[in-house]
Amino acid sequence: MRTQVAIVGAGPAGLLLAHLLARGGIESAVVEIRSREYVEHRIRAGVLEQGTVDLLVESGVGERLRREGLVHHGIELRFGGAGHRIDLTALSGGRSITVYGQQEVVKDLIAARVATGAPIHFDATDVRVEAFDTAAPRVLFREGGEERRIDCDFIAGCDGFHGICRAAIPQGALAFHERAYPFAWLGILAAAAPSRQELAYASHDRGFALFSMRSPELTRLYLQVAPDESLAGWSDTRIWSELHARFEGSDRWQPAEGPILEKGVTGMRSFVTEPMRHGRLFLAGDAAHIVPPTGAKGLNLAVADVRVLAWALARFYRKRDLRAFDAYSETCLKRVWRAEHFSWWMTAMLHRFHGEESFHRKLQLAQLEYVVSSPSAAAALAENYVGLPFAALPG
Repeated sequence: MRTQVAIVGAGPAGLLLAHLLARGGIESAVVEIRSREYVEHRIRAGVLEQGTVDLLVESGVGERLRREGLVHHGIELRFGGAGHRIDLTALSGGRSITVYGQQEVVKDLIAARVATGAPIHFDATDVRVEAFDTAAPRVLFREGGEERRIDCDFIAGCDGFHGICRAAIPQGALAFHERAYPFAWLGILAAAAPSRQELAYASHDRGFALFSMRSPELTRLYLQVAPDESLAGWSDTRIWSELHARFEGSDRWQPAEGPILEKGVTGMRSFVTEPMRHGRLFLAGDAAHIVPPTGAKGLNLAVADVRVLAWALARFYRKRDLRAFDAYSETCLKRVWRAEHFSWWMTAMLHRFHGEESFHRKLQLAQLEYVVSSPSAAAALAENYVGLPFAALPG
């Protein structure tokens, strides 16, 4: 097979890149190791920044998002037995967030891809990327037991943190910056109508908790747990009891209970790859960087990455200008490091670091009090949470 851009990974980054390229008349082929059913039902992030929503709508895949997405104008910080609302829209100049599950974004992008008849290969095995340091890179994989090869001009590695693309780059060519956190999130999806209209972040002596939602019928909740926590010790009864304890407050609000449809434990880390390119292989999304989910930045960073990458590729095919590729990493990493800092700051402010002295806890509470009482501090949280405006790209 021959195409202009081979994309490894059919998550939001890879699918949106393929969609943006197609709108610019650039051919691509997508290779994914999982089945279509798996990637369309994989529960992941659900908070979309204003810029992400705008890009999806402008690119023609936002009809269902506009219809079903839940627009939020604020979040709540809960600590010391009380809740404090941060008015995101008022503090950020009119911007907001939209709750719309990552799996729904993926469904919309796959439907758009399939409708065009452009190639997308699910259930690929033994995927390899080769010769990306030459002018003739290729992706090899097996499909239905047969060996396949895609010859291309460029490869986009959108295959996640554990994917094969970053690992294929020669040792020493990239620098890695990483921090592992001493806790994880136990997340549940419950068949319960959300008992409030906005997200609530709770900092409690027992640990952090987050109230979110995925639809008018589904509630998504998280508890801070040990990084090696086993689900075997967490019955449904224990989960609900702990959630109620951590969200307790003078307003007596509690999340509504319902059957738990799924649960899982996710470790937390910060990770950045520099640069995000080697030869004609470009890394985007989780293949290049990871943020702790506290700041709701992972999916949004992937969207920001492929927006820049699609621009660089379009510039090459229009003008044969290679300089745009040199700007790819630098442009993306400015936003990545801003998001890394915000996610680290939110994580450090809201989670209990067990084993640390009471001094650290007092600092957290002082920071929280400052954020909810200072308009400038609250505005800084709001403008980062709704997403900074995208960097302007030359025509």
